[in-house]
Amino acid sequence: MDLREEILQQAKKAMVGARELGIISTEVKNQALVAMATALESSAEEIIEANKKDLEAAKTKGMKESMQDRLLLTEKRISDMAEGLRQVAELKDPVGDILSKNKLTNGLEVTKISVPMGVVGIIYEARPNVTADAIGLCVKSGNAVVLKGGSEALLSNKAIAEVLTKAAEANGIPKGSIQLIESTDRQAVKELITLNGIVDVVIPRGGAGLIQMVVQTATVPVIETGIGVCHVYVDAGADCKMAANIIINAKVQRPSVCNALETLLVNKDMADEFFAVMLKELKDNKVEIFADEKTRGYDNTLAVATEEDWQAEYGDLRLAVKVVDSLEEALEHIAKYGTKHSECIITNDHEHAARFQLCVDAAAVYVNASTRFTDGFEFGFGAEIGISTQKLHARGPMALPELTTYKYLITGNGQTRK
Repeated sequence: MDLREEILQQAKKAMVGARELGIISTEVKNQALVAMATALESSAEEIIEANKKDLEAAKTKGMKESMQDRLLLTEKRISDMAEGLRQVAELKDPVGDILSKNKLTNGLEVTKISVPMGVVGIIYEARPNVTADAIGLCVKSGNAVVLKGGSEALLSNKAIAEVLTKAAEANGIPKGSIQLIESTDRQAVKELITLNGIVDVVIPRGGAGLIQMVVQTATVPVIETGIGVCHVYVDAGADCKMAANIIINAKVQRPSVCNALETLLVNKDMADEFFAVMLKELKDNKVEIFADEKTRGYDNTLAVATEEDWQAEYGDLRLAVKVVDSLEEALEHIAKYGTKHSECIITNDHEHAARFQLCVDAAAVYVNASTRFTDGFEFGFGAEIGISTQKLHARGPMALPELTTYKYLITGNGQTRK
């Protein structure tokens, strides 16, 4: 069987499973999710062993440390994945919600209800936790899922998918509803994203290269999850201690993720007081700084920022820093270089806070809080499928409601159109 036929058969199995899964009761789905969470924790040892093999191969191939961190699974991370599944089980089922109901003058009753999308394709890189998140969210929202993870996480993804599929099917989830493409051939992605009429939507998660390849190549609909060139702007009169805490958290806590800080903007009126503390604190946390000339005036050993740095999603302990003259200049910089993901202002000025939130075009806009909170789990949605930076259908952390569409139910008593 050639590659296209193999993937076609998997997608067709998912399509058959989706028909039944879409009408299964909430109770069955919730019981299955709880059982899946328990199975995940019970199989932690085997999953970690598989993950170790992936990590060894990644190190041999020279994968950078920040990407290895994304790939790494620990007992705590597996426990978090299981907790995400349990949270999803506790959330309201979005399927079957009555979105609107109306009776027309001709007597027809028109009801708009939420329904599953059908077959969802998820394409992602070295993040094995996505395997559990995607399966859990798709099960709860009544969608079959076809997963295509990166080759660097194949053994980890396979171990997780096998555990969850077995537990799901043993607890009432239709066979075939969960599919993992194991081929490491890059052509596999292109085969999946051109299965019109079988795959209903594709969601890519990963770097800019992967996302753009899917967007430009897919013939099935795509929900675009974007890269995160996230900014923090320190406004004039801001609380320096608060700013320092937020910036270190946003940059250092987990620099490899898409909601981590990449560019720091500092108002010129704050620069003397702020840099006296902040530059040392960033260096103490092993952050490499790429600075504009005004910032280098405070430390001429800093690397010179180039145009590429303002556009960079580093994904590691590098940070671009720029002094700006005003809130307006900060807004202009973000408008030019932002990726519509997450942006933050640190300020004590309520008018500036309101203007920043009104003017910044991003999925999540913060006042005095770390960008690291842009996450389905942190927002109380349970696990997430990704952060959408587009504007059609879904935006921000994509959880259960974003995995449904709708249809109209029309009931009459013999009406015909004149």
